[in-house]
Amino acid sequence: MIIPSIDIQGGETVQLVGGKERALSAGDPIPLAQKFGRVGEIAVIDLDAALSTGSNAAQIRELCKIARCRVGGGIRDVDTAIDWLDAGAAKIILGTAAKPELLRQLPKERVIAALDAVHQEDGTGEVVDQGWTRSTGAGVLEKIEQLRPYVSGFLITFVEREGRLTGIDVPTIKSYIAAAGDARVTIAGGVATADEIATIDELGADAQIGMALYTGRMSLADGFCSMLKSDRADGLWPTVVTNQHQQALGLVYSNAESVERSLETGDAHYWSRKRGLWRKGETSGNVQKLMTIDADCDRDSLRFTVQQSGSGFCHLPQATCFGNSSGITSLQQRLIDRLESAPADSYTRKLFDSPELLAAKIVEEAGELVEARTENEVVHETADLVYFALTRLVKENVEWIEIEKELDRRSLKISRRGGNAKVPINPKAN
Repeated sequence: MIIPSIDIQGGETVQLVGGKERALSAGDPIPLAQKFGRVGEIAVIDLDAALSTGSNAAQIRELCKIARCRVGGGIRDVDTAIDWLDAGAAKIILGTAAKPELLRQLPKERVIAALDAVHQEDGTGEVVDQGWTRSTGAGVLEKIEQLRPYVSGFLITFVEREGRLTGIDVPTIKSYIAAAGDARVTIAGGVATADEIATIDELGADAQIGMALYTGRMSLADGFCSMLKSDRADGLWPTVVTNQHQQALGLVYSNAESVERSLETGDAHYWSRKRGLWRKGETSGNVQKLMTIDADCDRDSLRFTVQQSGSGFCHLPQATCFGNSSGITSLQQRLIDRLESAPADSYTRKLFDSPELLAAKIVEEAGELVEARTENEVVHETADLVYFALTRLVKENVEWIEIEKELDRRSLKISRRGGNAKVPINPKAN
């Protein structure tokens, strides 16, 4: 897949040639992360931390809330590595510190080893460090073999090509992929065209892209779509549309133009087999904010994850093309509707209007859940508690998806809390 790169120096997104000369500045990294994150993981590199000249940690922590970030730069010890994993980094990238004695203390599935290499004409790569100025004497294949048991992937940068858009070395890339085995390889340096991204993807690796995106040599959509294929005569990609809870809303079709428009505007656009390009909600007002686009494992269909507004996705009076939604999604929408329209004497209105009553019910139902003994009692009391908790969320204009996001963020933490109760445990206390 394509891995867009955001290199940060002095609080700005920059692109360097050969790791030294600043070729351009792209400004605030936040809007870039919002856009790039629509196609999956992004690489975020703290150049100041890598060079020991400063830190952009505060900014990068915010980026980890916006997109799935591979964070690198200045991670030289276990404590710093764990701190970034706790902060929500999907993966961390370790360079010269990537040694077995450190790596074995970290979760393998979330660690990438960065190998910066200078290559000879025969494709032989030698790993360099200290800002790409010193040879380590170690070959790339040697380092892959040494570190492969401890990491889930390798970021291999072709230093002589970095920032220069000179193309890729396919035979050498093939040798690295073969050596890495189950570890996923990401190639950086020199990738200049969408066709090269497609080639790297077909080989079974990812392409980390920077300069080509920032100079306009290739668009984000060009890079993403280069890997896709279709078995349809019209070349369209079947597209499953889901909400943020991954509930299917409907099936549509996409092509390069609709993907391009979606990624550029942030609004979901699709391709109608009759009408051509269309923006969802253009006439109904039920627009969709695009969260992410994913390709399936065969690269011949897509999934658009969207934030749906209005009454729903379907042209019929129902939330999805498969009928109305259920569960938390349905309950949340009913409560949102009742916040505006519930009669003055209704129980829901009383809950919205009385913070004291709502607080008392949440405490009461939590206690009853603790005291529940049978399966039916646990189900019943949990449903009650969720109802009152969701009522509080709706009153505070907070959607349930924010709870799911918080739980996902917590699942990324490595450090664990002691879990001690803040108050004495006494289930039968009133």
